[in-house]
Amino acid sequence: MIKIICVGKVKEKYFTLAVKEYQKRLGKYTKLEIVELPDYNYDVIKTKLEEGKSILSKIKENDFVVILDILGKKLNSIELSDFINKNISKNIVFVIGGSNGLSEDVLNRANYSLSFSDLTFPHQLFRIILLEQIYRSFKIMNNESYHK
Repeated sequence: MIKIICVGKVKEKYFTLAVKEYQKRLGKYTKLEIVELPDYNYDVIKTKLEEGKSILSKIKENDFVVILDILGKKLNSIELSDFINKNISKNIVFVIGGSNGLSEDVLNRANYSLSFSDLTFPHQLFRIILLEQIYRSFKIMNNESYHK
């Protein structure tokens, strides 16, 4: 199973449609759960703390937690596919934090830190990028045409 925990909601219809499309595609390969948490608007420290508490409340003790962090390890699509394949039995939880980043508690809970780029992406768009890469990973695992 794969769970994606996201701070913030997808608001634009075109992003919502893209998320639904990848949810449908991924249904062939795995159970997928997307958990949207509220984003807070306090000062940076309190915001990270409150968002961190919300994130941790959705993580189970035996989940394999992958935080998305610009400082994390970069993998190509084949390496990501291998990574997911190796860890899928552990219930992988991808965490997309809020615009202020992740709290120390969430960083400490992570089993793995993953970066997709040195670039900064809008959270709504990044959710779609993550879903697409997870879908691509399953296509690679199953030797199905899609990945180039």
